[in-house]
Amino acid sequence: MEKFTILTSVAAPLPIVNVDTDMIIPKDYLKTIKRTGLGTGLFAEMRYHDDGSHNKEFVLNQPQYSEARILVAGDNFGCGSSREHAPWALLDHGIRCVISTSFADIFYNNCFKNGILPVVVTAEELDQLMDDARRGANATITVDLETQTIEGPDGGTITFEIDSARKHRLLNGIDDIGETMGRNHHIDDYETRLAEARPWV
Repeated sequence: MEKFTILTSVAAPLPIVNVDTDMIIPKDYLKTIKRTGLGTGLFAEMRYHDDGSHNKEFVLNQPQYSEARILVAGDNFGCGSSREHAPWALLDHGIRCVISTSFADIFYNNCFKNGILPVVVTAEELDQLMDDARRGANATITVDLETQTIEGPDGGTITFEIDSARKHRLLNGIDDIGETMGRNHHIDDYETRLAEARPWV
């Protein structure tokens, strides 16, 4: 998993509340268990017209946001079904950080497992960041995980909270399995002791 340390990018504004996982990646794209290739389906029902052409009004189709790696979204982002394809699609498109006032629990947890940083801010802070994001290519936002800060284009700084264990895994680019594998020596020691104490097992 790619490490998350400091991310500076244009932020795409998505001021929609209750964006559910079906909006993030519609069910038609759930036929694969691969983590790659889902970026084309990200927000498909909003990004494309019925004939498959791009909806130029949708934020990620606008030139100033085509390379955005930060998404500033409305409240309760990632609600609905528990599909892990949602963070896969965001990551495949290039989104590494989503900022909102709240997230659905399962989506929030899945983000960390896939190298995406979900940041919770207050309503006032979200309004400020949404205004910054609407400035497009004229403004970039910097998210620093180590210092747990978001710096706006005018120098204003917002701090955010994050669980220390999740922060450690993101900073080091490891998922739950990677963290377990990093403790192999403890596992080996336990199995050796178990074999000596209970050789019949």
